[in-house]
Amino acid sequence: MSRQYRFILVAVTALVFLWALYQEEYEIAAIAGLSILLLIWSHYRLGTVMPAARAFQQKDYAKAERLLLEIKDPDRLARIRRGFYEFIYGNIELHRENFDEAERHFQIASRFPLRNENDKAIILSHLANLNLRKGDYEKTKAYTAKAKTLKITSRVRHIIEKIEKEIPK
Repeated sequence: MSRQYRFILVAVTALVFLWALYQEEYEIAAIAGLSILLLIWSHYRLGTVMPAARAFQQKDYAKAERLLLEIKDPDRLARIRRGFYEFIYGNIELHRENFDEAERHFQIASRFPLRNENDKAIILSHLANLNLRKGDYEKTKAYTAKAKTLKITSRVRHIIEKIEKEIPK
């Protein structure tokens, strides 16, 4: 949910809260107050990562970046959201061919938990590919070796094997 949408919900819920207090309906006021707290908490801990992920899957990179830029302090995100935040941002930078920034974001993403080991292997294959492009073959070998130890799909395994074939002997 975007920041503007959350703000509108908080404003409407605050009006319900004030109305409930005026009507002396304290149970409704308590529910509205807790809803406001939940909306504020979700803004800082969950952010706009999931809408950005949907935009990214639809290849709308501008919208995905705009949604990620709404997150002022990514360090406040929940650990799993932070991993996806960095993963999406790394892919956006990769799409722009800004390889140094992409590598930085992928390295940060590799330190956070993701949905499964296959997602972690995708990040490691991106890092291996970026280091292959730079000519740092030792890091490339390390990333592919680590990725191969994870539980991965045949598609990711094929990508890793393709990267390994590119490494000069």
